[in-house]
Amino acid sequence: MPPRNPKVDALLSQHSKWFDEFDALRTIALSFPLTEERKWYQPCYTLNGKNVILIHGFKDYCALLFFKGALLKDTQKILATPGSLQSGRQLRFTCVKDIVRLKLTIKAYIAEAIEIEKSGKKVKLKSTSDYEIPAEFK
Repeated sequence: MPPRNPKVDALLSQHSKWFDEFDALRTIALSFPLTEERKWYQPCYTLNGKNVILIHGFKDYCALLFFKGALLKDTQKILATPGSLQSGRQLRFTCVKDIVRLKLTIKAYIAEAIEIEKSGKKVKLKSTSDYEIPAEFK
């Protein structure tokens, strides 16, 4: 198991709302050969310097973000697309019980994300110039 990063320890000690959920997700993430870093004030897990997953909290849920989530198979149909992100996908949780219940699925998704990163695959992003302006705004 990779070591826990003291910067992430300090960061997570400040979060009371999602502390148990963050700790459970962190434990799962650290069961993989990923490097734990602090990026964007969040725990981020990288492979050879490339972002793979990020743990973050919101008002109503906490989430595990897959940077190349659009490439995941999502066999369980549980990934959410946050905002207007083209490549990222989230697993969202409102309690630690859901994380425990889905532990094997979470691990399978992380393993797939690592394999995608190792393969060098990239998400084909849509060009912003491909966006069609609705007729009422032309």
